[in-house]
Amino acid sequence: MENLGDIRLFVETANLGGLSAAGRKLGLSPAAASARLVKLEASLNARLFERTTRQLRLTEEGRMYLAHCQQAIQALDDARAALQAGRSVVRGKLRVSATSDFGRHVLKGWLDEFNVLYPEVTFALALSDSLSNLVQDDIDLVIRFGVPPDSSLVARRLAPNRRVLCASPEYLSIHGIPEHPRDLDRFNYIVLSSAAGSANEWRFSRGNETETFTVPLERARETNDGALAREWAVDGYGIVMKSVWDIGADLRAGRLTILMPEWRSPDVPVHALYQRSRYMAPRVRALLDFLIERFATVSGDLEAYLDPVR
Repeated sequence: MENLGDIRLFVETANLGGLSAAGRKLGLSPAAASARLVKLEASLNARLFERTTRQLRLTEEGRMYLAHCQQAIQALDDARAALQAGRSVVRGKLRVSATSDFGRHVLKGWLDEFNVLYPEVTFALALSDSLSNLVQDDIDLVIRFGVPPDSSLVARRLAPNRRVLCASPEYLSIHGIPEHPRDLDRFNYIVLSSAAGSANEWRFSRGNETETFTVPLERARETNDGALAREWAVDGYGIVMKSVWDIGADLRAGRLTILMPEWRSPDVPVHALYQRSRYMAPRVRALLDFLIERFATVSGDLEAYLDPVR
């Protein structure tokens, strides 16, 4: 706490891209700002910026330290605001991470609705099909299907999540509709890939029956982007395995059709992931409560498309 002012100067310098601008914002002369930054680096025994005549650039150590400092300062600011107002104040920047398809087609609209309720909240939305590092990427809340093997994260289950095969009505009108996993070998496919490899093993169960179909990659379009995989399916390039949450709007609009709904693939529930901490900022708590309500409301709508007798 004794060098909190120096830390604020460091954060403002990184945000504004210059020490002079940060000093002016905090009421410091250029000489005083420079001396305080040098003192902070000396206390850490680390160089936070690479200095040139034109700009300051964060070092690798500086980037790591910045993420921690931003969270610490935001927590202190939240606590001060809550005390001054005598209540939990929902304001500030909310940094959220989600998968590309879900983020674009579901979460984006929900965040707009949340902003109507809490107009003093601003968002930084990071979309990636890989799991973000909460500390290094300065993320408040991550929305993912399944739970990563990381005990340092709190995982709050938000909703069930069926993974389903689907394709466009136009594609099915030309190639037919599979009724059993054994029928899948005559179609074209769309497969998600990642650093761990291609997700081309599709498993199904119906009662006591189990079936596995391995997609022949020579007949598949592959991508590491879930949104592109869905778009390819809508455009009629083949069958894809998707979360029912990702394709809800396409089901309602008739752009995609669920195949073999009586055959279930392993469920991967939707979770909110956040750092294990005794303190949760009011804006994070408010968003988490809002998402729990929205998932519960929309789940019933999607269930209708999963009914085999529909």
